[in-house]
Amino acid sequence: MKDGVWPLVGAAEMRALDRHTIETLRIPGALLMESAGRAVAERVLTERESSGPGDVLVVCGGGNNGGDGLVAARHLLLSGVPVRVALVADPGRLGADAGANLARAKAVGVPIEHGRLRTAGAAVIVDALFGTGLTRSVEGAAAAAIRRILAARPHARVVSIDLPSGLDADTGQIQGVAVAADATVAIALPKSGLLLEPGRSLAGQVVVARIGIADTAPRTRVRAAVWTAAAAAAHLPERPRDGHKGRFGHVLVVAGARGTSGAAALAALAAARSGAGLVTIACPAGINDVLEQKCTEPMTAPVPDNADGSFSRDAAMPILGLARERDVVALGPGVGRAADTQELVRELVAELRCPLVLDADGLFPFAAENARAARNPGALAALKGRKAATILTPHPGEAARLLGVAAADINRDRVGAARQLAERSGAVVVLKGAATVVTAPDGRVLVTPTGTPALATGGTGDVLTGIIAALLAQAAFESSSRAKKRSADASAGPFEWAALGAWLHGHAGDRVAARCGGSGILAGDVVAELPGTFEALRRRTPESPSRSGFLLAFP
Repeated sequence: MKDGVWPLVGAAEMRALDRHTIETLRIPGALLMESAGRAVAERVLTERESSGPGDVLVVCGGGNNGGDGLVAARHLLLSGVPVRVALVADPGRLGADAGANLARAKAVGVPIEHGRLRTAGAAVIVDALFGTGLTRSVEGAAAAAIRRILAARPHARVVSIDLPSGLDADTGQIQGVAVAADATVAIALPKSGLLLEPGRSLAGQVVVARIGIADTAPRTRVRAAVWTAAAAAAHLPERPRDGHKGRFGHVLVVAGARGTSGAAALAALAAARSGAGLVTIACPAGINDVLEQKCTEPMTAPVPDNADGSFSRDAAMPILGLARERDVVALGPGVGRAADTQELVRELVAELRCPLVLDADGLFPFAAENARAARNPGALAALKGRKAATILTPHPGEAARLLGVAAADINRDRVGAARQLAERSGAVVVLKGAATVVTAPDGRVLVTPTGTPALATGGTGDVLTGIIAALLAQAAFESSSRAKKRSADASAGPFEWAALGAWLHGHAGDRVAARCGGSGILAGDVVAELPGTFEALRRRTPESPSRSGFLLAFP
């Protein structure tokens, strides 16, 4: 971890780092396995402090993960902990390092069991079946062992090595059946599957064992990254004492229709609560009076509407005129999907010359099926023609429509889907959901560690749109200010502002949920929490990563 940024790796990256460490840096694999096993033993000792009476059961597979488990068993026994090993593999087919550690475990007296897995009497179960090498659905004896661990979990604490067995290291998806752990000891670096659902829910508390494997290798690029609070705080826009509203940007929110004025209000209020100096709402004329009642701080600008209360195509010129005097446009919340409105959105996206946050109904005209119907096969590609920054903020259903796939396909590989969207649109993409994924067209990925199921309520996406728009509006002053203090490579761009917006949005939800509970929270509660969320992050005391021995807390 550097500057509060954790790299996230997948199976291929981890194999490359292992190979580079062993073959190029000449660090023996046996030494790495010894270090990993000792770190696991350390975590098991912590878990025993809160477990009931009983022994430690280490369930080992035939690969390096099983070898790590055998090392842990030996160290636990030598520390006076009653321990036994259940080997779910043919001893004759173990790798050299794992086989050597099986012999060492036997030599110090660790009981080795074969056959049916006995979980009775275990206070802690160590899951050492599979690591990052799993590439297929779990079957046979291994699947039966996982089911036995799941059945024992209410009475025993479960510690997984590297990631819960049965999870895909890249996507966090379950490969047939998977362990649910109370804690996971990620070896060397955290795997992206530990931060993506359902892997995030199955991993329990994650700690990282830094065992000496290199973080980088030639021609190897990490799959993604995650910000800690320290990294998020480092990207906060400055608020100098001599600042005024004109220096913190002016956001134009183009949103709302009859029946969805709340979407416009939430986006505008979130922008104001996130530090924008000024906010204007361009809305259909028929809902202007409603929005003036809802929003006393943002200004409103009524523009031509249709009989159904949606934006008219004739609103294009007035909106473009408003945009010329503003710094950022947030387009889409609650605008509806009428044909006239879709044509308006396409025209605005093509003509706007300022940074754009495109959300909700604003994404609909660029959906794959709509592109075919309009005989416009380059719908997403049309976004590449924009000269200014573009940020898309779809939820999985909207992302699926943009790519012409099912929502389930998006959630099977959220990082891959977000990357595809960014590449095809040339935009920064914020794929919302549990563990929001932020991607740039150049392939950079950040996975958001903040957020709670309490945010799964109508209007919170509009709040995120307003937050990101406000951060973009402050970016012009921010870049000129920081240029005097930092090197050019430290300057923030649309990718960083989008990532910060997602981080703060999730953290605001976390703060509300901690105070009020996990359900019944309204989007307006999140808006009200934003100033305190920003200020708490600004005032946080710099701290070193939480450490227990060789284990680092994550994220």
